[in-house]
Amino acid sequence: MYDVPAFREARVEVLHALIRAHPLATLVTFSSDAAAGLEANHIPLLIDPAPGPDRPFGTLRGHVARANPLWRGFNADVEALAIFQGPQGYVTPSWYPSKTQHGKVVPTWNYAVVHAHGPLKIMDDAQWLRKLVTQLTESQEARLDSPWQVTDAPPDYIDGMLKAIVGIEIPLTRLQGKWKLSQNRLPQDRDGVVKGLEQRADDASRAMLAAFKP
Repeated sequence: MYDVPAFREARVEVLHALIRAHPLATLVTFSSDAAAGLEANHIPLLIDPAPGPDRPFGTLRGHVARANPLWRGFNADVEALAIFQGPQGYVTPSWYPSKTQHGKVVPTWNYAVVHAHGPLKIMDDAQWLRKLVTQLTESQEARLDSPWQVTDAPPDYIDGMLKAIVGIEIPLTRLQGKWKLSQNRLPQDRDGVVKGLEQRADDASRAMLAAFKP
């Protein structure tokens, strides 16, 4: 990812918070078919923040369908890149006070994103998978009035579903964050962006406002 010091976000707790809020990752790996090159899969991942000698930035965990070729025939040392897209949106130059002063302004796009790097590991173990799907479920169902639990389904049904998936784990060796939030503009123009977002009532604008003060 193109690194601009003004946009750099290095606080691990902030990067982990974005992963929790936007867990659907774009997972990029080299395909087991050399001719296919890079391959992208879209997978919800959980972040375990605990660091370790081989995982200074924590661990990502998730699962894929057993039919997905991602986990078959890959090199155990293959590097994976998980991309987590946070709040994002278009910025009109009409929000900049400097537009009325000299007119030398153009549109841009603001966003917050996390790139997580580490080796891809396969976890083909029923107990590991049961714990993972329980954690994944609880992380999403907790916000609901009547949360569904894995134990609500018949045990034999869950056992069958677990046989249809394979776990993945990524010990994080590198974590990169980019919060492009008009930091390269004059303070008055950045304030103009905030005011412009405040005038919008949509969820995307509210999420972007929140990103200005992570």
